[in-house]
Amino acid sequence: MKQMLGAAVFATVILVLSPAHAQGPTAPAAAPASAKATAKPVPRLADGKPDMQGYWTNQTFTPLERPAQFKGKEFFTAEEAEAFAKRALEDVKDVPRGEEVKSDADIHYDDGIWLLEGYEKGAMLRTSIVTDPADGRIPPLNPEGQKRTQERAAARKLIGPFDSAQARGLSERCIYWAHEGPPVLPTGYNSNLQIVQAPQLFVIQPEMMPVARVVPLDGRAKLGAAVRGYRGDSRGRWEGDTMVIETTNYSEKTAWRGSTENLKVTERLTMTSPTTIRYQFTVEDPSTWTRPWSGEYQMTRIDGPLFEYACHEGNYQLPSILKGARRAEAAAAQTKP
Repeated sequence: MKQMLGAAVFATVILVLSPAHAQGPTAPAAAPASAKATAKPVPRLADGKPDMQGYWTNQTFTPLERPAQFKGKEFFTAEEAEAFAKRALEDVKDVPRGEEVKSDADIHYDDGIWLLEGYEKGAMLRTSIVTDPADGRIPPLNPEGQKRTQERAAARKLIGPFDSAQARGLSERCIYWAHEGPPVLPTGYNSNLQIVQAPQLFVIQPEMMPVARVVPLDGRAKLGAAVRGYRGDSRGRWEGDTMVIETTNYSEKTAWRGSTENLKVTERLTMTSPTTIRYQFTVEDPSTWTRPWSGEYQMTRIDGPLFEYACHEGNYQLPSILKGARRAEAAAAQTKP
């Protein structure tokens, strides 16, 4: 669904997940003294906390994991980053590289039409969103995680993908999309979100699957272990000017990147300027990976509002999908000898 600013990166460009703009805060070199002297202070609320309210994009060409061709290379130079972004932008256009896109008719919707409008598409310095381990790769599954992955794959073979509505994926049924998190990750398009703050609440709402995650800041106890949800149970606190959010109590049905209900995610949001937020996260699940792992990207402020992403308007097409499968089965049965 189109949104006003056209924040989009086609998901197959590369597995999206870090800043489209140059990441000053994560670059290996420190900013010059002159730049620090002219840096604008971040806006603040009446209680003195950073005011992160507003609309943000985390659109990026940076992949979640570091591609093999960049092995051992954590950062691009500015020139390399610009060239990388330019190539990625050209790759999502349905025209030969180097030719001019003259109108919307020259590209396809799924090939990143929204990349031609909206805010400036800059370059990024990181070669992956994953920052720890240092190789930029998600740690391997431990034996328990490997066994569970195999069991889940075997179970899927026993149930036909069109046998029932429950056999369809959570995202197709408009229940949960993995990018919602936590951790919050960029999507293929509409990579935008809104933040709303109150003295005792911090709210994050993505544009794609707009389910508001309301994070209490009042020190209330976490929910009991028996109460679990697709997006877990979040609790937040301020550490200086950084908003820290810890989320546990995931449902086993979430299975975020193959995880279990033991998943724990810690997010850190730090305003580095009036128009940028450094978003860092750490993922832990001793039942899945050999070790915890972390990532980082930059959010950039954009103009609002966000437009509703209705997800098939509640996905009224599921009955049609299942009816089509039943008809296909009936036709196949009639042709059997």
